[in-house]
Amino acid sequence: MLDRIEHWWKSFFLVELFQGLRLTGRHLWKKKITVQFPEERTPQSPRFRGLHALRRYPNGEERCIACKLCEAVCPALAITIEAGPRQSDGTRRTTRYEIDLFKCIYCGFCEESCPVDSIVETRVLDYHFEERGEHIMTKAKLLAIGDKYEAQIAADRAEDAPYR
Repeated sequence: MLDRIEHWWKSFFLVELFQGLRLTGRHLWKKKITVQFPEERTPQSPRFRGLHALRRYPNGEERCIACKLCEAVCPALAITIEAGPRQSDGTRRTTRYEIDLFKCIYCGFCEESCPVDSIVETRVLDYHFEERGEHIMTKAKLLAIGDKYEAQIAADRAEDAPYR
């Protein structure tokens, strides 16, 4: 009975409303911390997981050996790999490597499971898709991203080496 009276009293005198207005008023004149995104960037952790990339060895050969560990460990089933023998020496390489970014949860398991450090997640956070089907990252797209950001990826790997 006492709870009902207290509830009626608070709702009649709009106690919660005035508490909210008091909180708003307290922060009204403080310095704002809004970041104007395209011009300003917030600090980013070197372990941030963003857009995927496939890396190459310094001689230009792709690192992926088609072991399919990343496909097996992916909890969202976002990775599809098909393997085939290479024409020159008969070793196994990927013929199809695709990541569906709409399915991906950016957990980093693919990156951790890769024995040759082939698939990595870069620190690129601002990417978008304009056409249907662009969200599926093919092997060619992933290699192009890896080539473009290789310096940054290598620097992040060097910083992160003590934690690996």
